[in-house]
Order: sequence, then C-alpha cells, then structure tokens
Amino acid sequence: MKNVEDLLKLNIRMVALDLDGTTFNSAGDITDRTVSVLEEAAAAGAHIVVSTGRSYASLPQHIKDVSGIEYAITSNGAHVNLLHSGEQIYSDFLDPGAVRRIAELKEETGADIEVFINGRAFVDESYYNDVKENGCTYRNAQYVIWSRRPVPDVTSLMLEHAHEIENVNFIFPTLEQLAAAKPEICAMENANVTSSFPNNLEVGGPNTSKRTALLWLTDQLGISHDELMCCGDAPNDMAMLELAGIGVAVANAWGGLKDHADYVTGSNDDDGVAMAIEKFVLKR
Repeated sequence: MKNVEDLLKLNIRMVALDLDGTTFNSAGDITDRTVSVLEEAAAAGAHIVVSTGRSYASLPQHIKDVSGIEYAITSNGAHVNLLHSGEQIYSDFLDPGAVRRIAELKEETGADIEVFINGRAFVDESYYNDVKENGCTYRNAQYVIWSRRPVPDVTSLMLEHAHEIENVNFIFPTLEQLAAAKPEICAMENANVTSSFPNNLEVGGPNTSKRTALLWLTDQLGISHDELMCCGDAPNDMAMLELAGIGVAVANAWGGLKDHADYVTGSNDDDGVAMAIEKFVLKR
C-alpha cells in the first residue's frame, strides 16, 4: 500500500465506484450519507462514475436518481453510458468465435449462463423459474427475478446475436462445480474472464474491462491516472484499482483485492465509499 500522506496530496478529479458489495450496502441500498457525499464531491468538480458488472437495465432507479453521477460503465466495461439518458458513448463486444465456444462450454459444464445484450441480461426460463419458485442459496434471488429476462433458449438467443454480446456470466450452484469448470473457461481464446461473486465466472472481450473503459473515459475528459480514485470489492475491480492514483478496497473485499489496493476503507455496510471520498476528495 502507498503512504496515506502521499495519497492525500493527489488531486482527485474522477471517482469510479463499483456498486454491489461496495457502494451498495448488504441490503442493496445506497445510504443517504453516501448520496450526500457523492453530490458534494460532484459539486466540488469531481466526475462521479458508476463502474459495475451490471447491465444498464439492471441499474436500480435509486442510483439513477443521484444527480451527481454522470457516467455508468456497465457489463464489466462493455459500455460507457451517460447515466441519466442511457446513451452509449463507448462499446466493446465479445468475439463471435468466443461466443460459439461459450455455447460449447455451457453444454460441457452444465452451467447456467446469463447473456448481456443491448444493456439487458437474459437467462433460460428454467433457471429463472427455479430461482423464482425455490429461491437461491448463493445469490440474491429477488435481484435475479427483477433484473433478468427469461427466454426459452438463452444459448440460441446468444448465437443469434453473436456480434453484439457484451458479457456472459457462467453461474454455478457450488464452488466445487466452478472449480472443475474454471480451467477450460479461463483457457478461452479472445476473451477476458473475471468474477464479481464467488459462484460466477464472467466472460467479456479480450480488451473488455472496467480498466479499459476508464482509460477511454479519462482520455476523453483529459484526466490523468493520478487524478482517478477507484473503489471496489471483488476480482473484477482489480485492474481498475491498479490503474488509479488511489485504489480503494472496502473492508469486506474478497478474492485478494486488498492486496492490490492503496487503501482499505470501511465496509459497504459502514459507508466505506463515503468515508474514502470524504478523506481523499473532500479532504476532511
């Protein structure tokens, strides 16, 4: 980790925030304190950016209602959107050959997949109905029901749209099943594999990441990496934390993320994001 006194000397002009497990508390909400701090930082001139694995359509209204947030990096970097209008100003898609390999791996591993197309996430009806009827032990069932669109055959839909796939999530009921499938999935050509919660593997294009999307956005706005602060909790946040002048891990971060952070703040249930912004952006 870097010396805190050196970090305090940096002039932070952009703050990029993961949502789940980072800006959102365990209930999936953003607190009044965090909203107030984000709006204060924006009023002071900082660009506030959501940087999430969620698709644009999966962003809850309460994050869109935060007036200080300008941009949303979605689907792990496949798009940069203007948050309030949804306009896509940057895109990067999976290679069609990788999409075809994903279809093969779904069959071989027996995993369920979530397919992100045009800002929306699609799943097989069988998976959706199972979660709806029986709940889910390894993720938030209500989030799945609200944010995923069921279709009769998600693999066929994915192949029909092979040139416009943003991201594909492999979902495994047990960590043992994930561990067995992981070597083959990670060996895919023309793809980047990461994770945002322990039971999934997320596949994007070879250059698709939150880091790459932030490189594009900071270049557009004339912001240096030393003027960027990023906050996250999971492996899919690692590259953007390493890019930033100040990489912040929340106290509940997992998957080795703290080892790649410059600073560890409070947990997502203790307004850790607000604490970091108050310290390094608002300087109090």
